[in-house]
Amino acid sequence: MAGGRNGSVCSKTTVSLCLLLVHVLLLAASNGAAGLQVGFYRRSCPKAESIVRNVTWASAAADPSLAGKLLRLFFHDCFPQGCDASVLLDGAGTEKTALPNDSLGGLDVVDAAKAALERACPGVVSCADVVALATRDAVSFQFRRSLWKVETGRRDSRTSRFGDAFIVPHPEFDFPKLNKSFADRGLSVADLVALSGAHTLGRINCQFVSPRLYTFPGNGGLDPLIDGGYARELMRQCPSTASRGTVAMDPGSEFRFDTSYYAAVKANRGVMMSDAALLHDGEAARLVDEMQDQRKFIAAFAASIKKLGAMDVLSGNNGEIRRNCRVVN
Repeated sequence: MAGGRNGSVCSKTTVSLCLLLVHVLLLAASNGAAGLQVGFYRRSCPKAESIVRNVTWASAAADPSLAGKLLRLFFHDCFPQGCDASVLLDGAGTEKTALPNDSLGGLDVVDAAKAALERACPGVVSCADVVALATRDAVSFQFRRSLWKVETGRRDSRTSRFGDAFIVPHPEFDFPKLNKSFADRGLSVADLVALSGAHTLGRINCQFVSPRLYTFPGNGGLDPLIDGGYARELMRQCPSTASRGTVAMDPGSEFRFDTSYYAAVKANRGVMMSDAALLHDGEAARLVDEMQDQRKFIAAFAASIKKLGAMDVLSGNNGEIRRNCRVVN
């Protein structure tokens, strides 16, 4: 490599500029290490985001439960090892076949959005990005505007491992276990509380509710901290440990993305043990109070879901762009 008189790349008169250039390059490498950016498909598939939004909003208009389904799908894909669409793969021994994932919904909408993209821009947009975009769009539907910007540029995994499904936090976790599971993935208590707000949407199987009602650790019966009236309401819907029905995770607001979940948790009406656990830590309990402000909740949720969506993703030449989200190419 050519240099100046002294054989260095940077002469004395340009050393400060060289140091600045190195700093800028290192910063760019750090910020773009995952290869994600807003508008990644701006040139390769200019209508990608509008295609996903149109498919998702049409489906959300027909199915008000879609936002909850896609939020759960996104979390179960991204939390174990990054958003790589591994949870979408069919086949024996895949994540999809494990108990935490065997009731995932919204898969048909992902398939429909991907099919529309393949007609417009074959082999360009990843399934992982379809899930991320469709989740944002489904949650945003009630507001008729995007609640957060989605960085895109993810690629799809060629593998899916059954055991990864169990990395997702269990509904019966107490706060120390819940906090550790998030910390192990680089997520803070603030992220934990903000992302728990997704429980304002959707329903949950009785098998994850009945332990609080009939076999609570320590007394073998009812969780003493759950509101009595709410406990009776849940018992009517889940009359035994063998019940296989579902209950709303946020009664009266299961189709609305709002702050009522936090009010319910504060009133000891959180449906799962992991919801109630948020009151068992000082910082988390303070944040539960703070998140009852809709503006603060949406801002915190947007920041945390973008953080989760950017962790450990495949990019560059890693993985592939699946043409069918259910099978590798």
